[in-house]
Amino acid sequence: MIQPVPRKRFGASGCDVAVIGQGTWDVPERGAGRKEAIRALRRGIELGMTHVDTAEMYGNGAVEELVGEAIAGLDRANLFLTTKVLPSNATYDGTLRACERSLRRLRVEYVDLYLLHWPSSHPIERTMAALEALVSAGKTRFAGVSNFDVEALAQAQRCLGHVPMVCDQVLYHLHERTADARLIPYCAAQDIAVVGYTPFGRRHFPREQASASGAIGRIAQKYGKTPRQVILNFLTRASNVFTIPKASKVEHVEENAGACGWTLDAEDAAIIDAAFPVHDGPLATL
Repeated sequence: MIQPVPRKRFGASGCDVAVIGQGTWDVPERGAGRKEAIRALRRGIELGMTHVDTAEMYGNGAVEELVGEAIAGLDRANLFLTTKVLPSNATYDGTLRACERSLRRLRVEYVDLYLLHWPSSHPIERTMAALEALVSAGKTRFAGVSNFDVEALAQAQRCLGHVPMVCDQVLYHLHERTADARLIPYCAAQDIAVVGYTPFGRRHFPREQASASGAIGRIAQKYGKTPRQVILNFLTRASNVFTIPKASKVEHVEENAGACGWTLDAEDAAIIDAAFPVHDGPLATL
């Protein structure tokens, strides 16, 4: 039996949010793949993966529509919905309009978290003012950013006024642990949640280490888990770090859910740490 995915405090929001949520970048938008993706999202929600992340960029709005279909009829209060405004739309008025479009596609009256997808050429002061206005209007409960390094994040924080910076969503997998060097410690000190996307690294998946003879494979055998479950467990050890793996098949969602409810011992965590060292430098993006 799969245990429900646990929750932990999500930064300054004060909310408890699923440690492992569900990303939707590149999910199938049509045909049988779409139907399976909707089933997967619903199954994930059943298993406690109630943080569902999307963006207006994904499929040019089509993925938000898919998410809206998947959550139709579910208890809205049990969900934590995140979406994002494209930097090209992130003027003050453009951000307000983009949020309204996202709400229509998602078929909801509000989202829980609205993010600037990555740093914009538009003045950050105006974008953050728009996010603050959306919070005041009840269109989003919380505001945040994505793909911001420490310096850009600190600047965005200063522009938010009375609304706290709740989240920074960044690329975070075993071969891309730049966030561990400065961003995650900074966010922990500032009460900001870090949400890691693409936790399996796509083309950077550590296949050799995940094999039966590799370090992750051996650790997985020890705990009776899969290599992917070990990876998700390792990446979410810090109290302020969450992750949103994409899973457009039910069996993958169920595997992801099994990454929680158990703890890597210090020795095993140290083995993974040594195999995938932290490097300081610019944050990477897909």
